[in-house]
Amino acid sequence: MKIGLNGTVLEASEAVISVYDHGFLYGMGLFETFRTYNGVPFLLDRHLNRLHAGCEQLGIRYQSDPKQIAAWVKELIAANGLEDAYIRMTVSAGEAELGLPTGDYERPTVLMLVKALPSINDEVHMRGRELRLMKTRRNTPEGDVRYKSLHYMNNIIAKRELLASGASAGAEGLMLSYEGWLAEGIVSNLFFVMDNVVCTPAISTGILPGITRERVLELASGKGFQTEEGLYSWDMLLQAGEVWLTNSIQELVPVTRLTDILGQTHIVGNGEAGALTRQLLTLYRKLTTTNGEMY
Repeated sequence: MKIGLNGTVLEASEAVISVYDHGFLYGMGLFETFRTYNGVPFLLDRHLNRLHAGCEQLGIRYQSDPKQIAAWVKELIAANGLEDAYIRMTVSAGEAELGLPTGDYERPTVLMLVKALPSINDEVHMRGRELRLMKTRRNTPEGDVRYKSLHYMNNIIAKRELLASGASAGAEGLMLSYEGWLAEGIVSNLFFVMDNVVCTPAISTGILPGITRERVLELASGKGFQTEEGLYSWDMLLQAGEVWLTNSIQELVPVTRLTDILGQTHIVGNGEAGALTRQLLTLYRKLTTTNGEMY
């Protein structure tokens, strides 16, 4: 497997990162996951803008040129014999002395990993997935807004709970905020339709402001649908006519089964992806030919 390190491409076995890197010692770093369509990173500008904003907040001196990142992605996926790929780009704070920092991080470590994209069978995809309520609560962000940081223990604890719960293959776990409001999935943002309004939990619940979430809200509004970001309960979700999840790799994922902590399952709608979910997924996929900025 070839990986990217600080703008180069090399064998994974040759990559070396210092044990004094504060990404390792203190979790000081951020990452973005995105995918390519026809070799082109999708919504790359938006991912990099979020990454740059997070780095500035953390005092990590990092700015990148989207054209250079796109070229690096192209080189890396070709080196791994792929046409399209799942990309994880990580910016770690870099090497520093043991102890908390006394200034900004001037020499961050930039890592890029790729893997093959999961295959999607649309017939199966439209039957939807299970979304299971977790006991694990979404932790509050370290700052005012959640960044996609290397502090990932909360998500991993929730994933372990999901795996031990007896959930169906491909199920996602849903975390509530500490106040009991719907928050987000382990690796996804949540949407649902109630009274003809497209609803998604507000950023104030501590969720990640997802790139796909943002684009789907824009798509829905652009097509004349009323959208709302707010505080919602599990009971409200049970009343939804349609439910779906978003992330940058899987696009829009229909949810047709909601399972509570006691294992009781509720079927959403008629047990298949709803009409609005299908419409928004079609619109989203059309964006992939224009890198997301035209519809």
